[in-house]
Amino acid sequence: MRRADRLFQIIQILRRSRRPVTADALAEELETSKRTVYRDVADLMAQRVPVRGEAGIGYVLDQGYDLPPLMLTPDEIEAAVLGAQWVANRGDPALAMAAQDLIAKISAAIPERLRPYIDAPSLGAAQSWKIHPDAIDMAQVRAQIHAGRKIAIHYKDEQGRDSQRVIWPVTIGYHDTVRMLMAWCEMRQDFRSFRADRVTGAEFLEDRYPERPAVLRAKWRRIMEERRGEDMERMKARHAARVATAEGKTDEG
Repeated sequence: MRRADRLFQIIQILRRSRRPVTADALAEELETSKRTVYRDVADLMAQRVPVRGEAGIGYVLDQGYDLPPLMLTPDEIEAAVLGAQWVANRGDPALAMAAQDLIAKISAAIPERLRPYIDAPSLGAAQSWKIHPDAIDMAQVRAQIHAGRKIAIHYKDEQGRDSQRVIWPVTIGYHDTVRMLMAWCEMRQDFRSFRADRVTGAEFLEDRYPERPAVLRAKWRRIMEERRGEDMERMKARHAARVATAEGKTDEG
């Protein structure tokens, strides 16, 4: 890897990480030595790139620093196009249009030598043919999420039971055939997932929920991680029980 490319990649690695990145981690990803990483980081600092580091903790890039736009590698272009294709096929109408616009903007801005990565990509996202149509305006849901405002919904669960809820929307999960709205449910006093195609009515309220959106999202992520950990422990326990039962039958035999 050329030195200029390596310096650029160090900035990319630091920019995408929310936590300090150690010299060991940088060296491993860049497939170089720690000594080279130390020298490269020192060169970046000398060029007034706002990299801060502390021994034993790692390096961080100050927020607000950016590089000239669209300095994209071929892999980054294909990743962007693939993601945009997926959204164009599965997103709500506003997001689908935005995905198409994104591809057009990248195509207009990149050098001519990189244009084939958009005009004739080596990969593509398959179209989904069984998407359940949303029964709620997902563009407005996204606006409520950004604004930290509540939504009153009428919802029909998988057993066909109707309920009315006031929710604090957190995020939207885009699956192959359905969209899932993750939210804090005032009725259940817990986080719940709602399928967008099962919402039978919605009122987008002006009321703000008491948490800041970023705080509520962090709380949701933490609880989801805890639940996944609990699920893993239960799976391990069931597996251990099956193994013990099988070994017991073998001993009896």
